[in-house]
Amino acid sequence: MSRDQTITIELNPDEQRLYDRLRRQVVRKKEPGVTSGLVDLLLLLPDLTILLMRLLRDDRVPIAYKVLAVAGVAYVFSPIDLVPSLIFGPIGLVDDLVIVAGTLSRMLNRVHPDVVRSHWPGQGDALDAIHQVTAWTEKQVTAGLRQVFGSLLRR
Repeated sequence: MSRDQTITIELNPDEQRLYDRLRRQVVRKKEPGVTSGLVDLLLLLPDLTILLMRLLRDDRVPIAYKVLAVAGVAYVFSPIDLVPSLIFGPIGLVDDLVIVAGTLSRMLNRVHPDVVRSHWPGQGDALDAIHQVTAWTEKQVTAGLRQVFGSLLRR
């Protein structure tokens, strides 16, 4: 599928998914131009995970990318983490967020952005949320590598 193709998204307002109803109970609709609050940040991991699970069921997503999505969702629900949440608390969710955002970022190379947007349960644009997480990750990883290599070179 070409990125230039237009995909029509038909949204049925009567069809409410369970997660969307729960999310609506927690978050009130924001005014345009208002920055994200703490609740939005806390919901980013579940929003991205739900997005992955919804893309799994979409026929427009190639099978190889569905396998990638399964791996991302499996990591989130796996009790084995790089940074365990039971030990590190909310900080332990960062690795899950990075894996899910990285998986979605990779999927965007082959899945039309409008398909991704049609399944997005969060506020704002799905592509912006994915980009923000991956940009933050790249910045943190780059800073960490500079620090490690800097300390090695000083020795």
